[in-house]
Amino acid sequence: MSAPARAFTMRHVQLLRALFAAVAALMITFSSDHSAPVGLSVFSGFVFLTALVHVLAAWLVLPAGSRWPSVLLAAVGVVAGLVSGIPVWRSDDLFFVVVSSWAIVSGGIELLAGIRSRRAGGMLSRDAISVGALGVLLGIALLLIPSGFLQEYTIDEAGTFVLSGIILGVGMFGGYAAIVAVFLGIAGLTPKQADAVTTASDSNDSTAPAGHGGER
Repeated sequence: MSAPARAFTMRHVQLLRALFAAVAALMITFSSDHSAPVGLSVFSGFVFLTALVHVLAAWLVLPAGSRWPSVLLAAVGVVAGLVSGIPVWRSDDLFFVVVSSWAIVSGGIELLAGIRSRRAGGMLSRDAISVGALGVLLGIALLLIPSGFLQEYTIDEAGTFVLSGIILGVGMFGGYAAIVAVFLGIAGLTPKQADAVTTASDSNDSTAPAGHGGER
C-alpha cells in the first residue's frame, strides 16, 4: 500500500464517522425544531459525509475483496442523501420512508459484513455488527411509530405541549447518531483494533512483488 494510503487508516475512518454522527446528534439535540425539514436537512448532510468516508475507506484502506460493504454503504448513503436533500420534498412521510429504509438497508449491509468478517477472524467485526444492528433497530423503531401520531402532555407551570410522530422520529435519529458517535469514537481510539485492517493490507501488498519477481 502506498504512503498516502497508510496515512489514512481504519482508525481515521471510524473517527470521521464518529465526528459526523456527533455533529448530527448535536444539531438535533440543540434544535428546538424537530420538524421533517430540519430532520431531513441534518440527515442529508450526515449520510453524504458518511458516504464520502466509505468511499475513502474503499479507496485507501480496505484490501481487495473487502471493499464491497463500503462501496454499497456509500451508494445507499448517496441515494438517501439526494432524496432527502430536495427541500420541496421534505415532508413527514418522506422522513419516515427515507430514514427507515436507509437505516434498515445500510444497517443490514454493515451487519452482514460484520458477521462475514467475524467468521474470517476479523478484529473489526464487533464494531460492524454493533453499528449495523443499531441501524436496523432504528429503522424498525421508525416503522413502528403510528402515522399521524399526536399526544398532548402538560408540564406544571410550563403549559400544554403536543408530541407528534415526526418529533419522535427526528429524536430517535438524533439518539441513534449520538450512540454511533460514542461507539465509533471509542473504537477509533483503540489502535490495535482500528489499524488491524490496514496492517493486514500492508502485509499483503508487501509480499505481492516477491511473487512476481521470483526468489530473491
